[in-house]
Amino acid sequence: MVDHQLRWRGIEDERVLRAMAHVPRHRFVPDPFLNEAYDDHPLPIGDGQTISQPYIVALMTEALELRGREKVLEVGTGSGYQTAILAELSAEVFTVERSASLSEGARARLAELGYRNVTFVVGDGTLGLPAQAPFSRILLTGSVPRLPHAISSQLGEGGVLVLPVGRREAQELVRVRRRGDDLGSEDLGACAFVPLIGAEGWRMGTSC
Repeated sequence: MVDHQLRWRGIEDERVLRAMAHVPRHRFVPDPFLNEAYDDHPLPIGDGQTISQPYIVALMTEALELRGREKVLEVGTGSGYQTAILAELSAEVFTVERSASLSEGARARLAELGYRNVTFVVGDGTLGLPAQAPFSRILLTGSVPRLPHAISSQLGEGGVLVLPVGRREAQELVRVRRRGDDLGSEDLGACAFVPLIGAEGWRMGTSC
């Protein structure tokens, strides 16, 4: 996976590559899909959610520019695979998931794997976690129609935010940097994520 999907497609951050090699992806995949755990495509995990393909996980993680001291907010825990990668590379991770069953499953997996620097929260991730802000890094693992104000306001000075923005069917992966009151952004390429449901995301059952 690391050599043929990640390095070959341009992932260069050695810390990210080591984390991807270390975290056992098959532990985060439902039993019917175990033989596809390391294939380069997303897989269903229940509740209408997916575990992203390895390349996208690596690309988003690399874009965060983690150095090991960061306080990270992840919106959309899902299976906990991306959470584990973030926990490998940062000091502290707060992860929010609207599905209580997915959150509890991820909590159990990460506990079994020995991660102790992750706090799990069940709730509307599009509102962030204002009580814990500011965050030096923020990652959204579901798509939003526009940058949520609640999320951007919780990004600390010099911080980096990575998220998929656009239409429900297709988005652009965007990296945002805060410099004072300025939020500069750059496109990282086309992507397609499941919608992030919430007050500042998509509404349940809507297409726009």
